[in-house]
Amino acid sequence: ALLTTQAAECAKNIRELGVLPEEAFDKYENMEANTITNKLKRVNEALKKYKHVNKKAFEQYNNFTTQQDQLMKRRKELDASQDSIEELVEHLDRRKDEAIERTFKQVSKEFATIFGKLVPAGHGRLVIQRRADRRQEPEESEEEARGSVENYTGVGISVSFNSKHLDEQQRIQQLSGGQKSLCALCLIFALQQTESSPMVIFDEVDANLDAQYRTAVAALLESISNEAGTQFICTTFRPEIVHVADKCYGVTFHNKTSSINCYSEEDALNFVEGQAKPT
Repeated sequence: ALLTTQAAECAKNIRELGVLPEEAFDKYENMEANTITNKLKRVNEALKKYKHVNKKAFEQYNNFTTQQDQLMKRRKELDASQDSIEELVEHLDRRKDEAIERTFKQVSKEFATIFGKLVPAGHGRLVIQRRADRRQEPEESEEEARGSVENYTGVGISVSFNSKHLDEQQRIQQLSGGQKSLCALCLIFALQQTESSPMVIFDEVDANLDAQYRTAVAALLESISNEAGTQFICTTFRPEIVHVADKCYGVTFHNKTSSINCYSEEDALNFVEGQAKPT
């Protein structure tokens, strides 16, 4: 039984060695047992100095090589995905830049046209503010951007109320309150003309305007309403908008209660001018 066990163990050890070369059998087949035993002892003594060697190194090497191949393949896939994403982002950035520039051109054109209608003796324009140099003030220009729109810092307004010359124009910061209100209205109307909205609500936008500009704004409201079908809902205490309104409503406050009623143009004019209050 002992010999059988030893034989089985030896057979197991031989199998673990793998496939032996043919010359090994030829070399050791006719060798005496003592010679083989002594040779085995010498080999085992020589192998003792390699006892700290990782015996699974070859297997681990194969595993790591396989993992490396898989990771390299995955990296190629990720690199391809990154290239596609960067290409998409670049495409979207170009479309964004084109949309911004196209919208600015349209709004700027409408602003100049509308300002010319409201202020016939003057001239107005929108300007792009760019970050020309971090150490300098932003520069302004009507021309297209030289490079990415990332250099844009905003949009400015440059107008003149009594001259057509560009060198006599003023920035929005230099204007009076009424002039600023008129410029803001021109910008709103320009945006409305570029991207039309079915309804616009104005709350006393004519409060700070001179009479001539209130009349011009009222005429423009009527013109846009008739041409584009836009409905304007305006609150006002001035008569100019009342003259062009299709419907007039008055809000009264009595006994701590607010009420709203539809009035004729005459009653509405009396209401806003303070000559008589409708009852």
